[in-house]
Amino acid sequence: MAAVHVTVWDDRDRVGGGRAPTASGAPVTPAAAAAPALFIHNIFTWGSDSMYGFAGQRPLADSRRLLLIDRRGYGDSPDTARSDFDVDAEDIVEVLGDGASDVGLGGAHLVGHGNGAVAALIAAARRPDLVRSLALIQPSAFTAAAHHPVVADLLDRVRDGAPSIPDGVTPEQYLRASTEGLGMAVPEPTSRRLRAVATSMRERPIWEAEIPLEVVRGAALPTLVICGTWERAPAAYREHVGLPLMAVAESLTDSLGGLLLRVPGYYPHTQEPAAVNAALREFWD
Repeated sequence: MAAVHVTVWDDRDRVGGGRAPTASGAPVTPAAAAAPALFIHNIFTWGSDSMYGFAGQRPLADSRRLLLIDRRGYGDSPDTARSDFDVDAEDIVEVLGDGASDVGLGGAHLVGHGNGAVAALIAAARRPDLVRSLALIQPSAFTAAAHHPVVADLLDRVRDGAPSIPDGVTPEQYLRASTEGLGMAVPEPTSRRLRAVATSMRERPIWEAEIPLEVVRGAALPTLVICGTWERAPAAYREHVGLPLMAVAESLTDSLGGLLLRVPGYYPHTQEPAAVNAALREFWD
């Protein structure tokens, strides 16, 4: 049994088993309809969260099983002293190979957001035979795009001395500074949210990730990269976060020979779920 909690959504029984005709008129085969998708979330959140997680992707459960991992220290998964993308990648591999998760032969489609996308990339490199495709939503894969000037500047800043979180700062204070401090709404500071924030405060720096792009590229996995256009984002958030993320999205698309989808906003799957869901359906089919 996997070491992390996995939320399972499967609504096929409500809509006739997921065997409706496709847009081309060809019926979906039972095997294709049953191919699951495994979602890996970013910071401050958990799999089924409506604020930053994948609640907006629930409609996709009408045609396949959706498996939503809660990374260690988030949601219903056990606590961890330090969240780590390499450990997350091992957990993903374990879920993919776990008979209890009923992934089945041929593996699953992986969907990762932010730091979760980095873990998905590492997991895909370790066990490409268990991965059908990769969908990367604003991946935080900065080291894989270090040649891009905007990303190089970011890496130089953090490696030269990223500001640490001062002693005594509470998760609620950190949540407020990370949202309201950048011009965004502050989520309700529930105990579940604050636990996720506390874990995020202890997360291993994502710029330490070594992403084996050559291995992923050699596996020839179908890849979709989804990125916001960021024109409506608060100026400081766009400058310090949005510009590097957009550069990473473009770089990964080129490196992996993937498809790039740009959608309005800066949180694609929560701000524009219909567009993202439509893209995922088409990509998986």
